[in-house]
Amino acid sequence: GVGKTTLIQKVTQALKSSGIPTDGFYTEEVREGGRRTGFDVVTLSGKRGPLSRVSSDSSASRREYRVGQYVVDLVSFEQLVLPMLRNVNHGSDAEKKICVIDEIGKMELFSQPFIQAVRQTLAGSGTVVLGTIPIPKGKPLDLVEEIRSRKDVKVFNVS
Repeated sequence: GVGKTTLIQKVTQALKSSGIPTDGFYTEEVREGGRRTGFDVVTLSGKRGPLSRVSSDSSASRREYRVGQYVVDLVSFEQLVLPMLRNVNHGSDAEKKICVIDEIGKMELFSQPFIQAVRQTLAGSGTVVLGTIPIPKGKPLDLVEEIRSRKDVKVFNVS
């Protein structure tokens, strides 16, 4: 809630208007009647789908991925994000892009294929990643700490 996604959106608009190729996604909160009911994934190509929604019941009937009051829609998330990340990873050198990943957090990290795709993207030569990670609180998230400690990563704290 400090403005990470707003910053990502403004930087992405500036990159695009400068003619710099970008691809990726950001997460946007979904509000109904003034209260937050979940988050959507929005790709830079304009596709949108649910990332999570407030769960109405507290008893998890089937295997649910939950963060607090939110149930994560892993299928929707993976269908939107994985093809885009694979495309960035398999592009030719002529199509180097800035890859926007907002965010690499608890909800997204339920997806093992997403974790692998992020690692591949970071390992890719020439791909610049503009991403957001949460500040550490509670149990460390492995991939987040791995990213934070990389020598080729510059971390800016947004407040």
